[in-house]
Amino acid sequence: MAVNDRPPDTPASRRSAAGPVGEAQTDRRAYGRRPAPRRIVPREPAPERRVLTGRRLPGGRAGAPVLLALRGLGFGDLLTAVPALRALRSAYPGHRLVLAAPAALSGLVSLISAVDAQLDVSGPGPVPLERPDIAVNLHGSGPESIVALSRIRPGRLLSHAHPEFPGLDGPMWDPKAHEVHRWCDLLAWYGVPADPADLLLPATAVTPVTPGDVVVHPGAASRARCWPVERFAEVAAALAERGHRVVITGNAAERSLAFRVGTLAGLPVESVLAGRTDLRDLAGLVAGARLVICGDTGVAHLATACATPSVVLFGPVSPDQWGPPPDPRHIALWTGRSGDPHGNRPDPGLLEIGTEVVLDAAANLLQAEAVR
Repeated sequence: MAVNDRPPDTPASRRSAAGPVGEAQTDRRAYGRRPAPRRIVPREPAPERRVLTGRRLPGGRAGAPVLLALRGLGFGDLLTAVPALRALRSAYPGHRLVLAAPAALSGLVSLISAVDAQLDVSGPGPVPLERPDIAVNLHGSGPESIVALSRIRPGRLLSHAHPEFPGLDGPMWDPKAHEVHRWCDLLAWYGVPADPADLLLPATAVTPVTPGDVVVHPGAASRARCWPVERFAEVAAALAERGHRVVITGNAAERSLAFRVGTLAGLPVESVLAGRTDLRDLAGLVAGARLVICGDTGVAHLATACATPSVVLFGPVSPDQWGPPPDPRHIALWTGRSGDPHGNRPDPGLLEIGTEVVLDAAANLLQAEAVR
């Protein structure tokens, strides 16, 4: 399962104003003020639209006008779009909401209680669908995603504005916006209210499993966001010595990485779960854990969705753009340095985060969880 994959049409770098370099800081600032929405009344569904059927999920509205949302990215990206998807579900109750996203995410899509059907789409397209009533670009800044959605000839296209499409109405893309607020603000501009705090997976949708008190997830989609293996191992070993059951997670491609962490930490081989869980299993692990420790990756968003306390290590991207919501259950560590999120070596700012500050944050959250 790829995490935090970015589409070809997003900005090459997610930049933010760099803060002072020094000790890692806890960042729990609010996402910021949202602009006033521009109210546009949704028009009546266009007649005689035809859609190629994709994967149906419970609650499908066969024969209803189709609302297509494009989000052809990884599972962390999907979770940041949950408030927007739920807002669309609420605003268009008579439509069949079809999500264009990778088929590998279907187990997670079925948990968010908003989508009627899923089309297997990776990246900005092409989208195998014809003439939906409404198409919503929740994918990127364009132009590739705008082209892909324009080609399916929707009755109405909701997207950010783009200079290559002067006839397309919409708000301007803000490269510094928080990813959750970005899509809520897009919908608000079109008169669809969305709550950026609506991030949680329904408690009844996820079955918690508890093979470990602490989930340590050392992988990330790019080397720039990977904290060193030796430091993850040191953290895992220290927590195990304090009596916590620690498990190491990851996808199949990260199995050797996870085993290196487990071996260096002196954990039993059965503690390494990387490559042995699908997305629903991983959701259950996270929901049943007392704490998650990871980098800026999809598992961090899963911890938010499951209301599981988390310590998230940021660099080279600011938590102001991809961090957890302001909630005492989540601690985002960042030294204030920004860089290239797609770099081929660990970001210098990320390397400035030491193991002691991670262990201190973990101890604080575990203590708070024990008395909650």
